[in-house]
Amino acid sequence: MCSSDLVNLYETDFYAWTQKQVELLRQCDLNNLDIENLIEEIDSLGKQERRELVNRLIVLIAHLLKWEYQIDRRSRSWYLTIREQRCAIRQLLKDSPSLKPYLPDAIADAYERAVILAAKETGMKLRDFPSEVSYRWEEVENPDFLPGIVLDSDEDLLN
Repeated sequence: MCSSDLVNLYETDFYAWTQKQVELLRQCDLNNLDIENLIEEIDSLGKQERRELVNRLIVLIAHLLKWEYQIDRRSRSWYLTIREQRCAIRQLLKDSPSLKPYLPDAIADAYERAVILAAKETGMKLRDFPSEVSYRWEEVENPDFLPGIVLDSDEDLLN
């Protein structure tokens, strides 16, 4: 298969293109790889990992904000969403530890959208929330941290 056929395959049948690239790599046939598109796809995979981190932080921080600012509406569902997002972030960082230095930027990037999500879901005004993130990474990741309360055990929240 010539390189123009590979580019065409990339545009018409992405899955078949990926399988052909895997086959060529396994054969160490570097001359026939679709290098340009392969580079683009590998770069895209890295960006996808960063986007997933930010998206999970958006949901987590939004729920921390809801927990902090709507005390009378705290729920088991909010608590479990907080736990779920923390677990997913922990796994993502375990799978891709090179994302850790990006955490301060990721939290800052996520915060504005988290405030919008929290305002949308609570009916509160955007100005009711701090304009800058008020949680440190150590709090965001801490399974025992919930704004406004100290947990000895999560038993009561799970029942």
